[in-house]
Amino acid sequence: MQFDHEFDYVIVGTGSAGCVLANRLSENAGETVLVLEAGRRDDTWKIHMPAALMYNLMDAKYNWYYHTEPQKFLNSRRLYWPRGKVWGGGSTLNAMVYVRGHAYDYDRWHDEGATGWRYQDVLPYFQRAESREKGADDYRGGDGPLNVHTGDEPNPLFGAFIKAGQQAGYPYTEDMNGYQQEGVGEMDMTIRNGKRWSAAQAYLRPVLARPNLTTETGAMTTRILFDGATAVGVEYIQDGRTVRVAARKEVVVSGGAINSPQLLMLSGIGAAAELEEHNIPVVADLPGVGKNLQDHLELYVQHKATQPVTLYKYTTQPGKTIAGAKWFLSHDWGACRTAHLEAGGFIRSEAGVQHPDIQFHFLPSQVLDHGRKDAECHGFQVHVGPMRPTSRGYLKLKTAKPGDHPIIEPNLLSTERDRWEMRESVKLTREIFAQSAFDPFRGEELRPGAKVTSEEGIDAFVREYADSAYHPSCTCKMGAADDPMAVVDEQARVYGIQNLRVVDASIMPSLVSGNLNGPTIMLAEKCADHILGLEPLPPSKAPIWEHPDWKNAQR
Repeated sequence: MQFDHEFDYVIVGTGSAGCVLANRLSENAGETVLVLEAGRRDDTWKIHMPAALMYNLMDAKYNWYYHTEPQKFLNSRRLYWPRGKVWGGGSTLNAMVYVRGHAYDYDRWHDEGATGWRYQDVLPYFQRAESREKGADDYRGGDGPLNVHTGDEPNPLFGAFIKAGQQAGYPYTEDMNGYQQEGVGEMDMTIRNGKRWSAAQAYLRPVLARPNLTTETGAMTTRILFDGATAVGVEYIQDGRTVRVAARKEVVVSGGAINSPQLLMLSGIGAAAELEEHNIPVVADLPGVGKNLQDHLELYVQHKATQPVTLYKYTTQPGKTIAGAKWFLSHDWGACRTAHLEAGGFIRSEAGVQHPDIQFHFLPSQVLDHGRKDAECHGFQVHVGPMRPTSRGYLKLKTAKPGDHPIIEPNLLSTERDRWEMRESVKLTREIFAQSAFDPFRGEELRPGAKVTSEEGIDAFVREYADSAYHPSCTCKMGAADDPMAVVDEQARVYGIQNLRVVDASIMPSLVSGNLNGPTIMLAEKCADHILGLEPLPPSKAPIWEHPDWKNAQR
């Protein structure tokens, strides 16, 4: 087999995981690393200004712009699934919220076959990744690449939400990424000095000068190359030219929950019958590739605000121009330095649920259609949704052409439990908004609207307005060798193939209870040690809070 270039490691994708791996695998000057990105560099102010995040969600230059199949339980709507096509991947498009999930999520991963991924095993990697502005402790890191800023924007609505949550009976938590996730409090964000601190900013850009690291953009990987059952390189197209590169040690696929399984299938790894439909020669019959697809759904419960303290004043002139000018003069000044998701919380939907299964992001503004429509008035909202859906979906190839989007069928709200949790999410949010802390600010309910009171009415609202929280995952699940649906082992090695790993959110066995960026970065930090053959970091002994009466009390 003829190759144009050779490297020790070839990484496909510069998303949250790929950026981590590019940094860690190139730390040894004797190892050569190539990292391929189908998209472009993160070189626009719209990416780096936190408040401008909606621009990137609407820009196909930086975004794969995926859509699902029509969703049966969501009025046959095709949901919009933005995915980063740019350095930093999803961490360049997301709302910058830093959430790790609950400790019990990782204990569950271990029980699901991901041996060695208990909370005590992964906490040290969360710490290694992080530099928390408020300081390190038994849970938080102080000198890692990923800067974590805790909400400090002085908008009275943030305080109103936190106070209302306590009035409704939920505890205040000083750190939902530390000892106690359950409760309401200030949110952490991947922001540094008023600028988005994506995985590209944290991990990739600081090491671009390393002579052993090569980065390519506009490089669309079309297939993995094999010698029998051994991955030996990849093929990609750049500027209309096909390039073949060899990987002397390993190929690492880090394309994310959609692109990674798609590339595996295009390369002959997947369910044999599905590959044969597209005349793709089967290299490994792994039926779990593309299956087990999971995502978080959320709703916006919105109110008019009776005081002009929301972000509405920045969506019209001259407020918009003034706010932007302040940021360009000093990134750490004014309304553009944050994504404004600075308060939130985690609660349990009912007694008998051991750890929180509903998440709140509070926003002192109104969002319509992913931000593609302007706000209507001064308003505020909570993004609310269940954390551990029981629905499972899949993705599969539509064609054998690498540039064609795959069929994405998440099968959302296909279980009664998921539909019940969405209904409860609306009810529990309304209860918080009804507390006296919101009396000075609360106008009429805009969505669902005061007339929507019956369970049937709430269900209809859910079907029409529930949308993706942009957390697709679990499509190349990590699991035990005797699990027929497992794609990779506990060290992210693809079953049945030598020198090939998948490292990104696709290998999560199940969704974590929170946003996925922080967990994906942790996952890549841990897998970097596996790839390099290093001993895992010593496990943590830090304890975790659990509601003392969770079996009998909802709060």
